[in-house]
Amino acid sequence: MSRLNLAIRPMTRQELDIGVEWAAAEGWNPGLHDADSFYAADPDGFLIGLLGDEPIGMISAVKYGSDFGFIGFYIVRPAYRRQGYGSALWEAAMRVLEGRFTGLDGVVEQQENYRKSGFVLAYNNVRYQGLIPVQAWSHDESIVPLASIASDELQCYDAQLFPAGRETFLGSWISQQGSTALACLHKGSLAGYGVIRPCRTGFRVGPLFANEGRFAERLLRALAARLPEGSIIQLDIPSVNPAAVALVQTYGMARVFETARMYSGPAPSLAIEYMFGVTTFELG
Repeated sequence: MSRLNLAIRPMTRQELDIGVEWAAAEGWNPGLHDADSFYAADPDGFLIGLLGDEPIGMISAVKYGSDFGFIGFYIVRPAYRRQGYGSALWEAAMRVLEGRFTGLDGVVEQQENYRKSGFVLAYNNVRYQGLIPVQAWSHDESIVPLASIASDELQCYDAQLFPAGRETFLGSWISQQGSTALACLHKGSLAGYGVIRPCRTGFRVGPLFANEGRFAERLLRALAARLPEGSIIQLDIPSVNPAAVALVQTYGMARVFETARMYSGPAPSLAIEYMFGVTTFELG
């Protein structure tokens, strides 16, 4: 039991569905089947705050490997905001991740509060939305199902783009119900991969990782071609990658949302130039 009579404990898998509904109400447009993959990443990593039997807030503190964590799903129900419950949830999450290097994607307006907790801005992630015309796709032998890539090769590639191993999460994410996962090959080697999944509104691409902009565009076109014509697509890009900015501009995608990627210290050394779409704001 925390201060303010707020009980904080790990969520059950069923309770995580409540959290996803709250995220949808906030306009975050979660995937239709995200919860299973999120829970697979760390079943103890989602905290719920309760007043009696009433759930009034949540936060995720997901552990990756032995030394990295990611904060997300930081939500207090509107009627209970500015009463200290959010601070209690935050403190509980930080205790869970104590001693770990930690990242988060926070709303830009909360950057100063995160700074007070020792977090440092690395860059902004920006959500773009638009249509990718089906006629933009033509058959490309360099694009293959991601399932055809050996797990070890995929994990090695992903290690350039994420601060810790995430084998369990990634295995669930790329096989998520309703999703499509594709790889791009160049000279016989993995040169990028992307996943698209159905969301409350349209579809979201994430991750979209590629060695070069031309490979990212091939993947984006191929993923879009698997959708019904006229489908809305969202892509969350790091604003510091000019090639990613150029890609969304090529298709006239509109900027709709922005987060601050922050870490509890200097940003990790990752191949940002390969990032054309982050995996998810909730888990990194």
